[in-house]
Amino acid sequence: MACRERMMSPSGLTRTVDPRPHWDGMRAMGWTELRAGRVLFEDQAVLVLDKPAGISVVGERHEPDLVGLARDAGERLLPVHRIDKVASGAVLFAKDQRAHAGLTRQFQRRSLDKAYLAITRSRGLPEQGTIELPLSVGRKNTVRVAAPRAAIVNDRAGTRWSVAPSEVFTHTRTYPSLTTFASVWQAGRNTLLAVRPVTGRRHQIRVHLAWIGHPIEGDPLFDKESAAGGARTCLHSWRMAFDAAWSGGVRIGVEAAPGADFWAPVRARLPEGGPSTVLARAAAALERLAAQASPSTESWAATRSGRGAGDLRGSTRSAGTLPSKDPEPTNGL
Repeated sequence: MACRERMMSPSGLTRTVDPRPHWDGMRAMGWTELRAGRVLFEDQAVLVLDKPAGISVVGERHEPDLVGLARDAGERLLPVHRIDKVASGAVLFAKDQRAHAGLTRQFQRRSLDKAYLAITRSRGLPEQGTIELPLSVGRKNTVRVAAPRAAIVNDRAGTRWSVAPSEVFTHTRTYPSLTTFASVWQAGRNTLLAVRPVTGRRHQIRVHLAWIGHPIEGDPLFDKESAAGGARTCLHSWRMAFDAAWSGGVRIGVEAAPGADFWAPVRARLPEGGPSTVLARAAAALERLAAQASPSTESWAATRSGRGAGDLRGSTRSAGTLPSKDPEPTNGL
């Protein structure tokens, strides 16, 4: 199926792919067919794919993953970052080591922009919020907040969650982590968020939201009831922007429209115009969030977000381990 294409800015091309099913319904596809239907952007150095929920980017031993499928078909792809197996959306791959190194540096400098969409199984979140909660690895390699749950506090404005330094664990390695979000739309028991992870720890968005009482719909780690009923995890890698040094430094912007499976829990309650209406609101909310990013947030990212990142990044092997997103691959959410 062909991609719909539109200009995002004079310096970047956005390509939006039509809704796609969960990976479980696509297993019979070969790499060539899968790839052809899910390309968001491609040039001589990089490939951006719209990953379906249910397949890992890399690192599987007994199940298919995108890198392995490509390799078996004779194509070498180097993931610049990863998103969770249960998540969907834009994933950036390099075609050679030089491009990979340059893009990885952009992740490390936080100059590669990422934005996610998440549907929580909750209401009551503020118009904008910041979650500053350190993470650590707990039992069975699961990611958790590196402090007692009771130590999490919300500021007077109700927009920032944090823990006092004295409450942070000292018996294990911890990882400063920062997530910002904007509330876009809510109905029934659900809220749609536009999310910007400042750091890129494994499972960061999922853990941060769950630990402040707003788990993502269908998350097998924190919303077992919905997950047991077959619901997918409503986390989607929506937008990405990076500099193409191999093409004169042009800024490339890519957007992946969520598929019908992402909207399933709220489909009957969507406003007139459906997903397009809600996505327009999300775009406006994201612009406000970016415009209001405080100097303190940027300073925080520059001075703290790089510490200890390695141990909270990695491949997604199951719903219970911590995949990396932007780590996501090296980046990993």
